[in-house]
Amino acid sequence: MSDQPAIILSSVDYDRLDGLLAKVKELSPVHEQLLLEMERATLVEPEQVPADVVTMHSKVRFKLKSSGKEFEKTLCYPHELEAISDGLSIFAPVGAALIGLSVGQHIDWPMPGGQLDQVEIIELVDQPERKGEYHR
Repeated sequence: MSDQPAIILSSVDYDRLDGLLAKVKELSPVHEQLLLEMERATLVEPEQVPADVVTMHSKVRFKLKSSGKEFEKTLCYPHELEAISDGLSIFAPVGAALIGLSVGQHIDWPMPGGQLDQVEIIELVDQPERKGEYHR
């Protein structure tokens, strides 16, 4: 997947994701793709995350090109799914695609079944860092 957009990760998100992935006994294709994204990301301190970048616990409106459907979800860790009604796990294919992207960016991403789809960020409805929440 060449020509992917630049992505930004907060050091807190990176460390937490790295810790979660280290505990996974057998990496799935989604885990492997997320690791690749983490490796190519620009890391910044939480206070330096731009206001339009998707971070963990961000509520994001995005579109899938294949269907044209728009979704509004909160990016979360797998163990938080039950507590967050509109939660989307970072370990879901679309969740892994969203992290680090900015409003207006899109990324070609492998989906279940092996096909690629384009995920586009339409709006960042809420972001913890914009509210001064740096360690959520």
